[in-house]
Amino acid sequence: MTAHTDVVGSLLRPPELLQAREDVAAGHISQAEFKAIEDRAVDEAITLQEDAGLEVVTDGEMRRLSFQSQMTEAVEGFGEVDLDAFLWGEWRGDSDMGEWTLERPEKLGVVSKLKRKRFLSAEEFTYLRSRTTRIPKVTLPSPGLFVNFWSDEGSISVYPNLDAFLADVVDILRGEVAELIRLGATYIQMDAPHYPLLLDPETRRFYEQRGSSVEMCLEMDNAVMSSRPSGFPKPGGSEVTFGFHLCRGNQGSRWLTEGGYDAIARPLFQGIRAQRLLLEYDDARSGSFEPLKEVPQDKRAVLGLVTTKSPRRETSEELIARIDEASRFFPREQLALSPQCGFATSIIGNRISVEDEKYKLRVIAETAREVWG
Repeated sequence: MTAHTDVVGSLLRPPELLQAREDVAAGHISQAEFKAIEDRAVDEAITLQEDAGLEVVTDGEMRRLSFQSQMTEAVEGFGEVDLDAFLWGEWRGDSDMGEWTLERPEKLGVVSKLKRKRFLSAEEFTYLRSRTTRIPKVTLPSPGLFVNFWSDEGSISVYPNLDAFLADVVDILRGEVAELIRLGATYIQMDAPHYPLLLDPETRRFYEQRGSSVEMCLEMDNAVMSSRPSGFPKPGGSEVTFGFHLCRGNQGSRWLTEGGYDAIARPLFQGIRAQRLLLEYDDARSGSFEPLKEVPQDKRAVLGLVTTKSPRRETSEELIARIDEASRFFPREQLALSPQCGFATSIIGNRISVEDEKYKLRVIAETAREVWG
């Protein structure tokens, strides 16, 4: 896939959709009424991206509580999960936002063997596919993210160890990939913010104490991306493109960690089987472009130069200068441009307006046309 523009996944949820979520939970509207409002929000998200001139579109993740919540909603075994399960951590912000800490929920953990009730994103994809002529992308959470749901105290009675639990997570995601491909998906993205979290000593300690590592997570991600439905060509063909998104946390215009990709670039960029690496590069927190030297020549590096965390309006001139800088380390024709992350990784959304969002997507498309034609 040669697209020089991309979008990470989520867009700001419209107020009427957020209100409808509350209303359907309280029994004030029916599921059918809620579904109509949800569908309309997806339609508007598709139009917004197409009008901006993007080659790739998503459904804006309008149907999700969080970018990874479809796993806990579609699969039995996680117990009762609310938004805090996806938000806990020590969040950093600018001088206006400030820092925010949410402790890990005490009851977070696996309560029974995982069992899929339905496919995670098949409905999202089929709806999106039927409403756009652009490249429809569906996003899935990386299996390594679910280390967060493991508790030695609360989960050991269900699974003998973390590996056994994650093996079921991988199986569920492999089945999801096979179903999406069967339905015609040609672009699937794995969201994997836990890799950059290893750059921070505190968050790295959390993962290491549970036995998680870059190597283990890579093996799981590659296993998911190697899944194919029966009769489909072997992995490595051009029929399906996998994206791999790396960021440093994104909630309410805050972030979790800082630092360049240097410490993880070689094993990660060279080891992952995805064809497109969507990398956060919107400010100094992301480090230099030098780690791009570790990206194999058969991959495309999608530069997340446009921030979703603030209303700052980037210009084409500014973005072209940064693309020029990145091209010192990786071929210009193998580069692409995107936002640095989603605009609303959960229903909370970042501190920007819809007009800011539209501007940022337009400047991505306009810049790409100037650089690549």
